Amino acid sequence: MKKKLKNVFVSGAITPEFIANAIAKHQSKTSIGAHDIFLGQVRADEIDGKKVGAIDYTAYEAMANQKFHEIRERTFEQFELTCMHIYHSLGKVAVGEICLFVFVSSPHRKEVFAALHHVVEEIKKEVPVFGKELFEDDSYQWKVNT
Repeated sequence: MKKKLKNVFVSGAITPEFIANAIAKHQSKTSIGAHDIFLGQVRADEIDGKKVGAIDYTAYEAMANQKFHEIRERTFEQFELTCMHIYHSLGKVAVGEICLFVFVSSPHRKEVFAALHHVVEEIKKEVPVFGKELFEDDSYQWKVNT
């Protein structure tokens, strides 16, 4: 029987309360010596004279969840981690709001820095999440990963 994977998607922006609750769960784990956090935020880019007001994220959810799970498993094999959380927005996320939240913990600080960098790069490279940049003039274009 195939194991059901944890859904990594959040509808809309990832709120400060959501982030704080995820982090707070780890305060009692005394084997953790370091945490590192990546927050991907929607930028007010200007493209061809038009300003981005939001990004509308969509994904092949089952495939994306599988990719997130594979990245997580490979990262646990490569680094000495205690825990890892990955969450990505689906739907409309306004400029200034958080669309990607990655949180890693380890007994040692060097591990969290290296692991977090690895995870974020793998997500950008492998996960089928797509963003439609919504401009302030109501036009749009598909986002190019940078």
